[in-house]
Amino acid sequence: MTPDFILLAIALMLALVQILWAGAARTSELGIKWNAGPRDGVAPPPGPMAGRLIRAQANLFETLPLFAAAVIMAEVAGKAGDLTYIGAQMYVFARIAYVPVYMLGIPYVRSLIWLVSLIGLIMILAALFI
Repeated sequence: MTPDFILLAIALMLALVQILWAGAARTSELGIKWNAGPRDGVAPPPGPMAGRLIRAQANLFETLPLFAAAVIMAEVAGKAGDLTYIGAQMYVFARIAYVPVYMLGIPYVRSLIWLVSLIGLIMILAALFI
């Protein structure tokens, strides 16, 4: 597997971890009976921690399809190289750092980390046209 694909696999594992973590936080608030049930009623809004984890997961899911497509396109087009590898590293490591920073409610740093991930994604896309 290529280095870019390894980073894509790590990003997918992060997505799975975020799904499980946000779900576990919500279940701890509402209980196993709610989680196992049909969830027909309106659930109360999530608490601060579960809410942050849910929003961090949603934020990842906004760019993860773009990242995956860009990495795959770069590999298929023979454009993978230093630029895509550095960009993929920036995206993945920033996305990993984003979760605890968001969970702890640290302002501004979270936005800066998100910007680093976006720049990494843009680097991969730029490589497609070089």
